[in-house]
Amino acid sequence: MQRSISNQNSLTPFLYVVIFIPYIVLSSIHLFLPPLLAILYVLFSRALKKNDLTSLLLICFSLVLFEAEKGYVLFSTLIYFAFIYRYIIPKIAKIINCNICVKMATVILVYIGFFVFNIFLSNIFLMPSPSINYYVIYYIIIEFFILSIL
Repeated sequence: MQRSISNQNSLTPFLYVVIFIPYIVLSSIHLFLPPLLAILYVLFSRALKKNDLTSLLLICFSLVLFEAEKGYVLFSTLIYFAFIYRYIIPKIAKIINCNICVKMATVILVYIGFFVFNIFLSNIFLMPSPSINYYVIYYIIIEFFILSIL
């Protein structure tokens, strides 16, 4: 079956989801594999900038799978990503002119900020507070190098 020449939508978001599903399972088993949360944020922000509904829905599906696999509150990543996309990252990009510095700040904000956001949600919903381990520093470094390639 051939694609129509008028349909120029890329199949890469679908491929990301197909690759991400087994990867998130493997990252739960093997702690040296980062969960790619910052990569999902970058894909989320690109889909919002392009107004690409298909990509956005596939990324949201991936984020819901991430939450289910890691045991986070449902839609917490979507709410947090929308919040930092709308309010925090534009202010950081306005203050910092260095593109690499903005990427590093984004990766740190995604991981550390999401942890703080989960502590906030656990206090609201009277759930046990999540704990952070030292692998987060490793994940931040690895995902920064992956983002600098993208």
